[in-house]
Amino acid sequence: MAPAPTPEPLLEIRDLVKRFGALAATDRLSLTVRRGEVHALIGPNGAGKTSLIAQIAGTLSADAGRIVFQGRDITRLAAHRRVRRGLVRSFQITRLFTRFSVIENVALAVQARSGSSLSFWRPVAGERALREEALAVLDLVGLADRAETPCGQLPHGEQRSLEVALALATRPALLLLDEPLAGTGPQESERMVTLIQRLSQQVTILLVEHDVDAVFRLADTVSVLVAGRVIASGPPDLVRRDPEVLIAYLGTESAAQGEGAR
Repeated sequence: MAPAPTPEPLLEIRDLVKRFGALAATDRLSLTVRRGEVHALIGPNGAGKTSLIAQIAGTLSADAGRIVFQGRDITRLAAHRRVRRGLVRSFQITRLFTRFSVIENVALAVQARSGSSLSFWRPVAGERALREEALAVLDLVGLADRAETPCGQLPHGEQRSLEVALALATRPALLLLDEPLAGTGPQESERMVTLIQRLSQQVTILLVEHDVDAVFRLADTVSVLVAGRVIASGPPDLVRRDPEVLIAYLGTESAAQGEGAR
């Protein structure tokens, strides 16, 4: 039987550089995210993960290098234009209209993408088409039964899910998830892991996450950043055993155990 073809690149980053004075947040960093995968970025604090995500999203400009998305160079493209092309980010810190209902938040995201209405004097969630699409997105993230709840009343874990819903409402080709498990308890974390697993059947995901156990459950590919560079990238089982990763990220004691197990 012939091997399955390798999925095509969706995002290609080549020799990306971003400096803050003497500090290199990204140091000639190269990375490829393939269509249909969950690609996880891990690394110690200060490794450059969030700076990289910001450069991909367009909220931080690169000093050098190239970012190619769906075959087009977007290195100098404004952040809102990247969203229109299907590159969408969620944030570490939840950003919601807390006085609006859950469905109003999502309907506004749908409206922003589609430009479907100029009826600014009417409640956006009251428009049938917007409401139906917003409800479909909420059903996908498990919040359909919370549609009329003011989102400020949601527990933290459900607010994180709602933020993912806002990103999904833009119909992304690539979803950048920046620490979606941050601040969540065990049950909320498990719910988010299940949600990401479900979403991975529909959208390519680039995931930044400190919960290494969750990363190795979710990811098809893991890339490890240290000091602004990718020191290893590949299937989770191979990355987990990489001696350089064990020393730089998981610690020298783990590295010694890993070598002994070889």
